[in-house]
Amino acid sequence: MATSLVPSMNSAAKKPISLDDIIEMEARVSAALGRVREGMLAPTETKTAPSYNSNELALLTGIEKSKLQYRIKKGDLPPGNLTATGAKRVWTLEEARKWVIASRKKMLRPADLVAGTVICVANFKGGVAKTTTTATLAQGLSLRGHKVLVIDTDPQGSLTELFGIKPSSVDVSETVLPLYQGEEETLDYAVRPTYWDGIDIVKSFPMVFDAEFSLPGQQMQNPKFEFWSVLDGGLDNLRNQYDVIVIDTPPSLSYSAINALMAANVLVVPIPPSLLDFASSAQFWRLYLDFAEPIRKARGVEKSYDFINVLMTRVDNQESMSAEVRRWIMNGYGDGVLPIEIPKTSIASTASSQFGTVYDVSESLSGSKTWKRAYDAYERFVELMEEQIVSTWAHKAEAAKALAKGSKK
Repeated sequence: MATSLVPSMNSAAKKPISLDDIIEMEARVSAALGRVREGMLAPTETKTAPSYNSNELALLTGIEKSKLQYRIKKGDLPPGNLTATGAKRVWTLEEARKWVIASRKKMLRPADLVAGTVICVANFKGGVAKTTTTATLAQGLSLRGHKVLVIDTDPQGSLTELFGIKPSSVDVSETVLPLYQGEEETLDYAVRPTYWDGIDIVKSFPMVFDAEFSLPGQQMQNPKFEFWSVLDGGLDNLRNQYDVIVIDTPPSLSYSAINALMAANVLVVPIPPSLLDFASSAQFWRLYLDFAEPIRKARGVEKSYDFINVLMTRVDNQESMSAEVRRWIMNGYGDGVLPIEIPKTSIASTASSQFGTVYDVSESLSGSKTWKRAYDAYERFVELMEEQIVSTWAHKAEAAKALAKGSKK
């Protein structure tokens, strides 16, 4: 019989819980999770990408539905597939993205002039919707025609799970660990495709935690080793291959988190409007400065970001302190706070429990007002992020053109 981990209030001293008992408990939990995953991802145990009808394609592309048929007849874009009744056309995600890319060229990165944007989603406290924010941002940007790479640096592998990948099936060669251990110089080796067209992934699994020993060990052996810049250097090639790279970080100050923060040029900090989360966010910045300032003083390393955004997540308007804390967040972070709040909804929770996001939600839920509220909030978040990214690209492209023009004189 399994040993309970909860002591009884009505009994005498219980048998101590041994390591063997914990091993048994872990096996039960893992088996239960396996059954849940099989049920959620049946029948193939892998995730499948959504498809889009003509109404949805019109929304994605900005092309009026009445003009879709003209574009289909033109023959330069995928025509989609007629349903069994022949009444509707349906496009796969890959086909829909081709339409999006063709219709949104002005919003796409000038790859010959500007490198991709690296976004770090970070908060040293768990339960703030950090991983969900990472996944939805990646999916939303890909649906706008951008090529995205997601990097999971959290040993828990929650982002890896959201993309339908069992951490137990991940090989070390698909993670950041060989880079952190000095076995690889660039992260190209670890990139793998996902079920979602336009998004590739660098996976994670528990062994990634070894980076917390490897990086300081290399620093001790070689005082000139820059433990904070390993990921930054490892992304050199990938910045030109992707429009956006989004990094999910562990919920703690760690060597992996430091590398992600130093590699990024955009920082997104999800904060629920609760007193504890607001207080934790203040500690986040103090801890950030505790490692950034000594590096600057000792090595002369300057760090700047194109922009920093605070995203209020898990917002529950029924909570008595929520409105007050939101005012504190606005006062503390000013213009850095995005003018959108991600609501705490049952739909968002349901999507997460099904190893997905609001972009993955099943058709049975997609008509509900609750889903629409969460979906619209994430869509606005992605839209605001894209506006800032595209603006940054434009400024950098102009600077690159000016520099090239000056060098020819």
